[in-house]
Amino acid sequence: MDVPLWLALIVVGWLGVKLVRPPWWLIAVLLIGGFLLADSVLAPVIDTAVK
Repeated sequence: MDVPLWLALIVVGWLGVKLVRPPWWLIAVLLIGGFLLADSVLAPVIDTAVK
């Protein structure tokens, strides 16, 4: 069964919010921070570390 990555991320994120109950500001900081890091000069370093 092939599940699209975006669907898996939405499900895992939704379960994490429901089970852990982090504050909404922390969720916003993580999302915005991840978006900004993905387009920074650190992106190649992060890419090699993840692979």
